[in-house]
Amino acid sequence: MAVLQSYYQDVYRCPVVSLSGYSGRHGLPASILAYLDFGGATGTCKDGVAETMLAFATERGDLKPGMPVVEASSGSFGAALAVSCATTGHPCILVVPSSLPMARRQHLQSLGARIVVCSGGGRRALERIAVETAQRHGGYFTNYFANDDNPEYHRRVTGPQILKAAGDSIDAIIAGVGSGGTVTGVAEYIKAWNSMIRIVAVEPSECAAISGGFIGHHGIAGMGAGFVPENYNPYVVDTVLTVSTADAERAAREVLAFDGVPACASAGATLAAAIQLMRAGKAKHPLCIFAGRKIYE
Repeated sequence: MAVLQSYYQDVYRCPVVSLSGYSGRHGLPASILAYLDFGGATGTCKDGVAETMLAFATERGDLKPGMPVVEASSGSFGAALAVSCATTGHPCILVVPSSLPMARRQHLQSLGARIVVCSGGGRRALERIAVETAQRHGGYFTNYFANDDNPEYHRRVTGPQILKAAGDSIDAIIAGVGSGGTVTGVAEYIKAWNSMIRIVAVEPSECAAISGGFIGHHGIAGMGAGFVPENYNPYVVDTVLTVSTADAERAAREVLAFDGVPACASAGATLAAAIQLMRAGKAKHPLCIFAGRKIYE
């Protein structure tokens, strides 16, 4: 094997695997495929996204050496951004809600992030504080939910890799929706090459903003923000499916047991959606994008 100049070179190389054990367990006529996009430090697809968004901003001249990077995030993107900032020499400032558990704050701080606590007001309040913080510190606001650099990463990396590895053998691609970057970027790239491949967006049934359903609490991290992100392009999505937290977690446990894949709940949600799609006769050979792994200790 060649010596890599950066670990991120390996993060970008995500395998496509056949989930024959899980598919057989559910009596499916063909195996579901999975694109395993979780090889980075935080165990999510956000590692590659964060590093690339910083690279894009640097290339444009928006992000100067040593400039602080600011984002309103306490989740997987915030963690990935903190790691990417540490490796590129940028201070990382994360605006988080006051309801965030202390253990999570400490974890983000351990990754190198400085925490700014927002007392309330929802997503809009968090973003307003992030903008003000960036202005006050002369920093760069990544604006993850509305910055086209997010889906652009998936147009350049995720979409092409899926097409190269499995484009001739799949008829549907299933992705969970958090920021909207994955499903938008992949769909826009794939549709340009093969408009017949069905694009399926998945969200929690307990928090179904995209499909106009109930907005509430759920347990599928990385999905279901409670609003429709600006990065989400509905014109390239053919179907929106909802999956309950219980079904997502069950699917994640089963794919670990039958295929040895350490899928997180959001990955499990795409699997549960794939079964819905296949049993409805809308796909025969789907591919699920696994945007995160579960760590077992």
